[in-house]
Amino acid sequence: MGNQLIRVGTIYIPVKDPVNSAEWYKEKLGAKLNYLDDDKAILNMADISIFLVKSLEQNSNFLDINGTERFVLTYEVDGLEALTSMHSEFKQQGIEVGEIEHRGHAGRNFVFYDLDGNKFDVWSELSHVFKQRFGQEEV
Repeated sequence: MGNQLIRVGTIYIPVKDPVNSAEWYKEKLGAKLNYLDDDKAILNMADISIFLVKSLEQNSNFLDINGTERFVLTYEVDGLEALTSMHSEFKQQGIEVGEIEHRGHAGRNFVFYDLDGNKFDVWSELSHVFKQRFGQEEV
């Protein structure tokens, strides 16, 4: 197959109020607002375009086969020190966060929730492809 998917360009997140949610993402996560109307907000964050879309259901979480609530997105940070620092910052900002966990694979993780209860994950390991692209790892 000659064509390959290269990267995730846009994530759509359901929210109750795009104006309030955009403000939360800007204040708490450092997102940059690119567009805002009554139905959606378009933000740049973590090299992804994020659309906060006004919807009837304000939650992208789902239950796996065992009944465990799951998230649809994991953000990566560069190392355990960055992860623990972010975890502390999020707590200080009043963001709902879970404990730092070891899930049996490289690195550590924690989850956090946005204003509308959307659950996200943060992982302490940058992917090998990212490191190679940005010169942080030998090919």
